[in-house]
Amino acid sequence: MFDFLLTEAQKELQNEAIAFVKEKVPKQLILDMDEEKVVYPVEYLKDLGRANLLGLRFSPEYGGRGLNWVDEIGVLEEIGILGTSLACLYSLPSIVGEALARFGSEDLKQRYLKPTLEGKIYTAEALTEPRGGSDFFGATTVAVRHGEDFILNGQKRFVVGAEGADYFMVYAKTNPEGKSHESMSAFIVDRGPGVEVGHVYGLMGTRGGGAGRVVFKDVRIPGKNLLGQENRAAEIFYQMMIPERMTSAAGALGMARAALQVATVYSTKRKAFNHTIKDFQAVSFKVADSITRLDAARALVYTTARAIDSGVPAAQGRRLVSEAKKFATNTAWDVVNNAMQIMGGIGYTNVFPIERLLRDIRLIMIWTGTNEVMDLIIQHEYYKELKTELLNHRLIEEDALNAHLSEEKVYE
Repeated sequence: MFDFLLTEAQKELQNEAIAFVKEKVPKQLILDMDEEKVVYPVEYLKDLGRANLLGLRFSPEYGGRGLNWVDEIGVLEEIGILGTSLACLYSLPSIVGEALARFGSEDLKQRYLKPTLEGKIYTAEALTEPRGGSDFFGATTVAVRHGEDFILNGQKRFVVGAEGADYFMVYAKTNPEGKSHESMSAFIVDRGPGVEVGHVYGLMGTRGGGAGRVVFKDVRIPGKNLLGQENRAAEIFYQMMIPERMTSAAGALGMARAALQVATVYSTKRKAFNHTIKDFQAVSFKVADSITRLDAARALVYTTARAIDSGVPAAQGRRLVSEAKKFATNTAWDVVNNAMQIMGGIGYTNVFPIERLLRDIRLIMIWTGTNEVMDLIIQHEYYKELKTELLNHRLIEEDALNAHLSEEKVYE
């Protein structure tokens, strides 16, 4: 942990999260979720609400604490040691809450945001469709205006939290003939008539989070449940990149830290050739590499959180958030693999939680935009930034002995 980056108030908040994870989350819950004996941990979310740990960034008027991203990242890193499902369910009020807080009416905030942060009702984001994940504007779910209301038809899949959600944030086409960025709207859709939820996926890991498919058949959505403006969901979608990807990055820090801790403690106890295995460079160098990667990822995630809090330009924010999500999740994968290699065969068994963490961590490089999509965003935004940099900074290309030989600079 980077305690030196936090204020005293932030340290106290992080200690609240540490205590919650230690005292309020029983081992049996984690085991039962992994075996899918529990498919949605309602009491866990109720306890988070009672502890006032949900939606920390939102106004106290709606049940939050009026804090910022650095505060939330500090808590999420601690929640992350529990694994992907519990970290994701913790994050959903922050993710859907972002849309409600920024684009929802006062009525929506009172009816949905406030009780969600109190742990009284539960939410899920319905974005991914069977025909594609990252192709947001290719969505085929359609909402047709019917008087003051909308009629929704379509389906979403891989919806984490679907099993227990009381309502969904749903993106749908409302102007199929329009330009892609002016074709989508976002709605709050209650679980009710016409909403069918199926727990259909046998997941490799990240179990017990209620992931499922949601089918909408002639669902009537009141017009007052529209988020933002009709056909302007692109604006919401781009804003949602921040909470979706920052929460993934922060949770990844916790999972990586958990795996490294287990393996490092093991290395101080396990003996081979009359030495504890931490004395062998093949082991200790893996620990060194893992902690270096983890510290680098943590530095990037916390820096990105502070950048968002300070109000950096949107394009720079998109790049940093994408870097944080990609680097933190890739790092978590590398660290858990190092942990398993340090522990050898026993790390591959369920005597230790490493194999579960490995199964959990694999997903976070895919969801909220694959890491390949993160690469697309990072390079796209950097090329745009470079144009400004070339205008205002030293032209480094000229710092070569024969830079003046323009005839040698052939580009075609």
